[in-house]
Amino acid sequence: MKVVLQRVKQASVSVDNQIVGEIGQGLLLLVGFGQNDSETALKPMAEKLINLRIFSDNGGKFNLSLLDIEGEILAISQFTLYGDTRKGRRPDFTAALNPTEAEKLYNQFLALLKTYPLKKIASGVFAAHMDVALINDGPVTLTLDC
Repeated sequence: MKVVLQRVKQASVSVDNQIVGEIGQGLLLLVGFGQNDSETALKPMAEKLINLRIFSDNGGKFNLSLLDIEGEILAISQFTLYGDTRKGRRPDFTAALNPTEAEKLYNQFLALLKTYPLKKIASGVFAAHMDVALINDGPVTLTLDC
């Protein structure tokens, strides 16, 4: 499981020019699953994401978590995180989990996130062509593997 996390002031995702998910301050997550991923990766990743201290305290130091700031999450499925560009000019996506299994894990991950005391969890539409808009805060962008 791979996640690209962006700390945002706000973010939204649209499908066919209709907003399907939006948040205020919090985290935009691009979430991908690989061939060897299973549901055992979901809880450790969720715990890491909501407790990661990447929000600034009054002194400007990264001391606050998503829970501390009562932030929100926008999670978007992103199989291209498993694109291999080492050879040729076209990414190879064979390392990505098949869509049926990936959608199952993505939905389980969203359900798990909703069990935490977060203000809001929003999402994109699995396998849809999506337009993502955001105001990156910092910018702060991290990649996490589990």
